[in-house]
Amino acid sequence: MNGDEGRARGKGDARVDGDSGRPRGKSDDGRPGAKGDEGRPRGKSDDGRRPGGKGDDGSPRRTDPPAPRADDSSRRGDDVGVWDDGLIARRVSENAAAAAAEQAGAREARGPGAQPAATLALDGPLRSRLDALRELVGLSRARLDSKTLAEAGKVLDEAASRRRLSGRHTVVAIAGATGSGKSQLFNALAGVTISETGVRRPTTASPIACSWSDGAGTLIDRLGIPGRLRRRPVQSPEAEAQLQGLVLVDLPDHDSAAVQHREQVDRILTLVDAVIWVVDPEKYADAMLHERYLRPMAGHAEVMFVVLNQVDRLPGEAAELVLDDLRRLLDEDGVALGEYGEPGAAVLALSALTGEGVGELREVLGQFVAERQAPARRIAADVDAAASRLRPVYTTGRRAGLSEEARDEFAARLADAVGATAAGEAAERAWLRNANRACGTPWLRLWRWYNDRREPPTGRMRLRPPADEEATARQRVEQAVRTVADRASAGLPVPWAQAVREAAVRGAHGLPEALDELAARAGLPPGKPPRPGWWPVAVLAQASMTILQIIGGLWLVGQIVGFMAPNLGVPVLLMVAGIVGGPVVEWSCRMAARGPARRYGQDAERRLREAAAGCGRARVLDPLASELLRYREVREQYGKVVGVG
Repeated sequence: MNGDEGRARGKGDARVDGDSGRPRGKSDDGRPGAKGDEGRPRGKSDDGRRPGGKGDDGSPRRTDPPAPRADDSSRRGDDVGVWDDGLIARRVSENAAAAAAEQAGAREARGPGAQPAATLALDGPLRSRLDALRELVGLSRARLDSKTLAEAGKVLDEAASRRRLSGRHTVVAIAGATGSGKSQLFNALAGVTISETGVRRPTTASPIACSWSDGAGTLIDRLGIPGRLRRRPVQSPEAEAQLQGLVLVDLPDHDSAAVQHREQVDRILTLVDAVIWVVDPEKYADAMLHERYLRPMAGHAEVMFVVLNQVDRLPGEAAELVLDDLRRLLDEDGVALGEYGEPGAAVLALSALTGEGVGELREVLGQFVAERQAPARRIAADVDAAASRLRPVYTTGRRAGLSEEARDEFAARLADAVGATAAGEAAERAWLRNANRACGTPWLRLWRWYNDRREPPTGRMRLRPPADEEATARQRVEQAVRTVADRASAGLPVPWAQAVREAAVRGAHGLPEALDELAARAGLPPGKPPRPGWWPVAVLAQASMTILQIIGGLWLVGQIVGFMAPNLGVPVLLMVAGIVGGPVVEWSCRMAARGPARRYGQDAERRLREAAAGCGRARVLDPLASELLRYREVREQYGKVVGVG
């Protein structure tokens, strides 16, 4: 027997026995009162019921382990032979105890005599928030990286896993720093020495679970605690009634020098329903505790207990002063304190060594477990934490979207790039030119015909613009796309703004060429502009003026050659009327043609603008609208996650 085993037996705790590897007073499956190697009677039956026997004085039998007998050493010597150090025996017995405990856990969870534990039921609002978070993750996978959504996915997975397990049990972890006395508190609540205590650091190397009722095997399996580290407390009617449904887990030190210990603490803290933080008067303000755990878990205040242990070391009113300072630090960490009935963390002062305040903690813990609300509160707090971390990728506090003004400006820029205004002006000039040709004097029309033969006509067909004009038009299109993308992405979180810009860039690919084709199709119509109904009257009037000129001229020629009697008045009057009337008719037609020509040019400009706007809408604005609609959907889902309609 080595020194550690001797000290354990001297204290009468429940540490592993040297020859069996099992805790004294416990069976292979971790329940107290099982029959030991020495043939002592079991303190409890195999089904975990309390013993019915009583002592001579009528009090219930104690199930504390008996003191070691004098023949233990000889008995151990007979068992292990020359291996008097007990090492091999301990290894073999520990494996056997672990296997037996795992089998007992399986019988506890799935045995024919055990009642199936009711699964965790969540209220409607919390289920809706979980559904909204699941929908939010699904809608965001194409826009956000997997690392950003990893925590939300983990919250959904853990919530689904917890909902499938027992809702009648509450898993509470006891966490603390080295030397804070959390294992002492664990033993004090259990009523028996289960977790090893001592001055050696770190003392607690693996988490130990203690369950006050049956049916918690699957919950402990979820924590990854093997069967050899599962215990049952000292059974008493008061303890069973007060802490019915409690599963208490003693964690390794969160500031342990062993990395694997800290990893176990971090892993189990994400799986338990509640946590009791044990601090001592020396390290209650430790920066590691506050910055790594309490501050990030401030939203979990409703499922947190903060216990100031070792108050017996503080003289006079020092305990109250330290407790007040602890409350101040928790308030700075953002941890809500439930001291006046409001939801928040409970702050208590006690001494696990002397038992001072342990009863109050047991009472508060019993009420907390009896409510059976801790798992739902933990899930809600996890959802709140995930939503808080996702806030920067879903909200910015600014109004986002694409206004009608930005859309109109984009269409105007595209119309300018394809020359809609110039095309309308060209159409107007073509209409006026056609009117002048139709209503002008024959002599002027003959002169224009001669000029048209010398120079090609303009205004009827679009000439290909020079290369520099094409480059300028392309730059205008690119600038228009960048401007509308910037306006659409303004006020959006970075991932969604980037998605909007990428959609605009994809849509702008080939846009200048498409606009050129539209300009060619939607520009001036082929052939001559249409003529209004009054044009034949104007042509007839112009022809009449020409006939008057011809008649007057022939009359004068006849008089000159002597064919007709001299009379200058009438022929001169006819010629003057024809000469003056022709320009007057032409001028009148030109004035009358301004309105139709302007409308004709405006129609041509409008068609080109509409064509350019339609092309820009199909290629750029519609993809932008789709991205904004997707963002609106995820924004609404995020509002449901945080509980805002």
